[in-house]
Amino acid sequence: MYYILFYKTVDNYVEKRVPYRENHLAYASEAHKRGELVLAGALAEPADSAVFIFKTEKSSIVEKFAKHDPYVLNGLITEWNVRPWSVVIGG
Repeated sequence: MYYILFYKTVDNYVEKRVPYRENHLAYASEAHKRGELVLAGALAEPADSAVFIFKTEKSSIVEKFAKHDPYVLNGLITEWNVRPWSVVIGG
C-alpha cells in the first residue's frame, strides 16, 4: 500500500530549516534504506509544503515517521497528515 505524507511548513521555512536539515535528511534516508520511504521533497514556488511517498503495509509507520521527524519536533511543520494512495499506474 502507498501512503502520502503531507507537510505544511512555517513561514521562511527554507531559512529556518538550516540547523535541522542534516538530521532530517539522515532520518529520511534511514526510512528510505528500510524500503519504507520511496520519494520525498519540498514543494517550491512557494516553499510552503513537502510531500513524502511511502510504500508500507501500515499507516502507523508513516505516522511514526512524522512524529519523530526533526522538522516536526523543532516546530518547522505547522500541520501534517497521512493519506492512503491508490496507485493505478506504475509502482
